[in-house]
Parts: sequence; structure tokens; C-alpha cells
Amino acid sequence: MKSIAALQAVVTAAPFDGEPTNAELDAIEIEIPLILAEVDLLDVEIWMLDRPVTVLDERRVRRARHRVLAARRDLTNHAGAMLRGGAA
Repeated sequence: MKSIAALQAVVTAAPFDGEPTNAELDAIEIEIPLILAEVDLLDVEIWMLDRPVTVLDERRVRRARHRVLAARRDLTNHAGAMLRGGAA
């Protein structure tokens, strides 16, 4: 039987330590408002699963969705401003 240990060393030449890079951490930090808004929306939706929906619940969902949309808008505008700034 032929061993593949020698071939495996070539495939995994660069060890992966499992930690995010600084660029990945910066990207996560920029996206934190969107992540938190999506978590809030999910919390509201989970909270409503086993209850009858009231007018107040509908408002909570609507507000949470608006927060998600606002965070997405801000993130998109931030990315667009960075592209314009770098391209000019």
C-alpha cells in the first residue's frame, strides 16, 4: 500500500492556525451594526413564534426590519464611499 503522507505535506504547506486575519477582523468590525440589527430581528421573530401576533408585535418586527435595512444602507454607502475615495 502506498502512503500519501509525503503528498499531504505539499498540499498543506502553509499551516492554518484558525485565527482570522487583521483584514477579516476589520471587515467584521465594519459590519457589526448590521450583524446586531439582524440578531435583533431574529430575536423578535423567535419571540413571536409561540404567541398570537398583536399590533405591538407587528410594530416590533417592522422596526427591527427597518433597522436591518438602515444598517445595510449605511454599510453599502460606506463601501461606496471607500471605493470612490480610493479610485479618485
